[in-house]
Amino acid sequence: MGYQGQHAVIPLQRDLDDRETLVSEHEHKRKSCQSAAVFNVVNSIIGSGIIDFSLILLIKGGALSGTDSYQSLVNKTFGFPGYLLLSVLQFLYPFIAMISYNIIAGDTLSKVFQRIPGVDPENVFIGRHFIIVLSTVTFTLPLSLYRDIAKLGKISFISTVLTVVILGIVMTRAVSLGPHIPKTEDAWVFAKPNAIQAIGVMSFAFICHHNCFLVYGSLEEATVAKWSRIIHMSILVSVFICVLFATCGYLTFTGFTQGDLFENYCRSDDLVTFGRFCYGITVILTYPIECFVTREVIANVFFGGTLSSVFHVVITVVIITIATLVSLLIDCLGIVLELNGVLCAAPLIFIIPSACYLKVSEEPRTHSDKIVSCVMLPLGAVVMIFGFIMAITNPQDCTHGQEMFYCFPDNVSLTNISDSHFQLTTQLPILNISIFQ
Repeated sequence: MGYQGQHAVIPLQRDLDDRETLVSEHEHKRKSCQSAAVFNVVNSIIGSGIIDFSLILLIKGGALSGTDSYQSLVNKTFGFPGYLLLSVLQFLYPFIAMISYNIIAGDTLSKVFQRIPGVDPENVFIGRHFIIVLSTVTFTLPLSLYRDIAKLGKISFISTVLTVVILGIVMTRAVSLGPHIPKTEDAWVFAKPNAIQAIGVMSFAFICHHNCFLVYGSLEEATVAKWSRIIHMSILVSVFICVLFATCGYLTFTGFTQGDLFENYCRSDDLVTFGRFCYGITVILTYPIECFVTREVIANVFFGGTLSSVFHVVITVVIITIATLVSLLIDCLGIVLELNGVLCAAPLIFIIPSACYLKVSEEPRTHSDKIVSCVMLPLGAVVMIFGFIMAITNPQDCTHGQEMFYCFPDNVSLTNISDSHFQLTTQLPILNISIFQ
């Protein structure tokens, strides 16, 4: 069965002995409605960003090749070596994303609990390490133990609502706080030498390719046309939210903007404290979707696509335990996002979907899909190679856990960045009253 217009249905391949199948068939598996699938996609690409053209290419490639998973598509297109390479990338990306979510949750929620009256800031029970372990045991592990991704639809909806709340807070502070933060001299230079590193970070934000077949497989009567509608709805929501986040965040802090935007805000800001709480809950609720993918990759490669109940629990616990231990040792989010973006996200987004579609498609070379694929493939290679080199040789500065200089009213030792510093230091006592309370 091949791709027939916009209504082709990707055939189900449920041979449990076939290592190609990523999404196993479970008897009486509940299929999600389209709205639940939309929230799963939006949650994935906002806890982690914007979806792009290659998602459609993946589903079209699956229809053309008669496959129903990313791995089986690559296996049929490039053989077992391609299958193994994709499996490694498809495991590493969500696994590293899990680590980054733990880092964000620990950093963000620790600042929230420090604002509780009477709580000692040095108390171990509000430290980032304890929060990471606590959130893992109480929330991420139980949610990750689900076998059906469709059950996460309501969780993803909650995460999406909280994201809108966070956006409102960031926009509010762009107006009230932004004019009082000194702007760096080169704030509006569009492309700097480390632009490729930024593309790597954006690639991290763009991707949900590693779980798109999981969401696609949860649909009733899945078709390319239905998937396209879901993707378009998700794009509209996600692009709107991501552009507003990026614009408001950078307008507020310009060159001082951190990898984790909430690291820029002062701890005395109660409104932002509430935003931090929402942000921490959002990444915790996004975490299980990434765990689903890592577990399915392992199930596919080593267990023929199906896990018994015991192995399902054991593998989930092992994956989450390792991710938690690593996140306890790393406290700088920027380098994690950069390396995951250039080494995993770039090939998963740009290179592999384009290469698969170019090989399986019989459309003429002038077809729009093929033209875009021919542009995306070399672009991904450039981002991957040069982005990795620059991430190693020119790593981002990390101010993890440190208050920014503009949070201290008595700080008069500011570096010579702009003429607004004197004005800033004289206004900060007023800011602490009128903005942060």
